[in-house]
Amino acid sequence: MTTLQALAETVGQALKRLNFKLVTAESCTGGGLSYWITSVPGSSDWFERGYVTYSNEAKIECLGVQTKTISTYGAVDQITAQKMAEGALAHSLADVSIAITGIAGPTGGTSSKPVGMVWAAYAIKNTPTLTQKYLLKGDRQHIREAVIERVLIDLLEILHCYPDTNTHFE
Repeated sequence: MTTLQALAETVGQALKRLNFKLVTAESCTGGGLSYWITSVPGSSDWFERGYVTYSNEAKIECLGVQTKTISTYGAVDQITAQKMAEGALAHSLADVSIAITGIAGPTGGTSSKPVGMVWAAYAIKNTPTLTQKYLLKGDRQHIREAVIERVLIDLLEILHCYPDTNTHFE
């Protein structure tokens, strides 16, 4: 079992303990997070759906991110990641969402948004959305795998902050 699959399995156990379902909204990882989640046998018990919103249009159409948000802040931004996570929750039956948007390279970076800069957002129904910026080094594949590992670790830490419950957040 790979590290990513083991992390995904541990996240699944935490989600099941809380009786939560997960939705993902991925841009630069292109469905990679959903791949590792669904590699876990029984993930259908806790994984509700995954959105691959690689283009700005997909973020707008699938997740309800406002055109103004993207035109003001760009696709790779804390606010955009937050709106992606919140939109994924709003457009699903899940309780928890992860959104990822970034620049995996090798091109596309700027001085203010370099290759390897990735924003992730974590939303749980009726709680404030958390965001995290990652500055990663390496080639495109390494950046994508590294951010998947980091978001799984961070989500696990977030879920461990919640007490055991058999009810969903309302």
